Amino acid sequence: MTGLYQAQRAMRAMRRAAIQRGVIAILDVGTSKMACLILRFDARERVVEGEGIGAMAGQTQFRVIGAATTRSRGIELGETTAVQETERAIRTAVQAAQKMANVRVDHVIACLSGGMPRSYGLAGQVNVEGDIVSETDVARVLAACDLPDVGADREVLHAQPVNFALDHRSGLIDPRDQIGQRLACDMHMLTVDRAVIENLIYCLKRCDLELAGLTNSAYASGVSALVEDEQELGAACIDMGGGTTGLSIFMKKHMIYADAVRLGGAHVTQDISKGLQVSAAVAERIKTFHGGVVATGMDDREMIEIGGETGDWEHDRRTVSRAELIGIIRPRIEEILEEVRQRLDAAGFEHLPSQQIVLTGGASQIPGLDTLAPKILGQQVRVGRPLRVHGLPQAATGSAFASAVGLSLFAAHPQDEWWDFEMPSELGAPRSLKRAVKWFRDNW
Repeated sequence: MTGLYQAQRAMRAMRRAAIQRGVIAILDVGTSKMACLILRFDARERVVEGEGIGAMAGQTQFRVIGAATTRSRGIELGETTAVQETERAIRTAVQAAQKMANVRVDHVIACLSGGMPRSYGLAGQVNVEGDIVSETDVARVLAACDLPDVGADREVLHAQPVNFALDHRSGLIDPRDQIGQRLACDMHMLTVDRAVIENLIYCLKRCDLELAGLTNSAYASGVSALVEDEQELGAACIDMGGGTTGLSIFMKKHMIYADAVRLGGAHVTQDISKGLQVSAAVAERIKTFHGGVVATGMDDREMIEIGGETGDWEHDRRTVSRAELIGIIRPRIEEILEEVRQRLDAAGFEHLPSQQIVLTGGASQIPGLDTLAPKILGQQVRVGRPLRVHGLPQAATGSAFASAVGLSLFAAHPQDEWWDFEMPSELGAPRSLKRAVKWFRDNW
């Protein structure tokens, strides 16, 4: 665990250094697309990072000066399956963004949707040294949190304090300089498959890029697609990507749970390809231009030219009604939403004071989803778009770019994690595992 702690500290130091120099790249490593944004932190706009504990505590101004996307290669279910292909896709996206920005970047902050994320809720408490809580006391209480045995093949991606209590006064955002005797902390920890991270780092190294930060895609999407009130009162962000559908739950502006369903828009394309016996490229085009999940009487009469490239004229000039197409798409979308519902139930989502659900990601743009989703997930569902950021091209303002925009906000306003504090050398021994959402049940 100590090696991981040092690696995370090194990455965060690298991120700070890159921001001081003025430019950094953002890379959304997706199953269907590779998106790269280049951010400039102008000296006149740069603000000293804040010292507060909590979501997006440090404030740094930035603008997007380069943006590019390319089709992903060598990635399935959000995980690298062919290193050379992935390297080529990363290189293509980064070079195109560098060309637009007219600047070279060496450091990149990436987000990934694969790795089978797993959430843990940890708790710890210590006696305060003296009467006033110091930074050392915060570090000690974080180190005192019970660490579960996550397994040798797992890596901790996030470890964020989500709640502090001082002498039974709960819900504190920043306990430092407050008077009290006993300090307690609840923490959310997210782990992913180590091999997935190592493969990504290897691909970036082959592209002569240094990794200056790594986050979960569903977390990044939640940061950009949930408005401030939703993050405060409790909301879930469902990031419907190509290979996976990620979900993150936010409460009091902290992510308190994350998970992923290994199904996405690419599986819908596969269903169309098999059902209509066309190539994946034709299936993707049909899905994009004619797809939907709610059929009306009109759809029986609306005929779609399938087209094809087989050379058999009779086979290639077939038509299919839009109602038939919807009949292929809807079961898969329902399956994805049912899986998401199960994950939300397992997380205890119904205990939140607000149960807002925001759908984002490329696959959330399918027509009729806003009608179908509330039937499965609950009434408070909306399709979200990422926040507007300075310099972002119009083409990159849609739901498909929620992760990339959220990653930009994460780069400029990092959330405090346990490696931000000078931790005692002995990190707590693995003991009990607590539920990821227990703390807010006790506090609301």
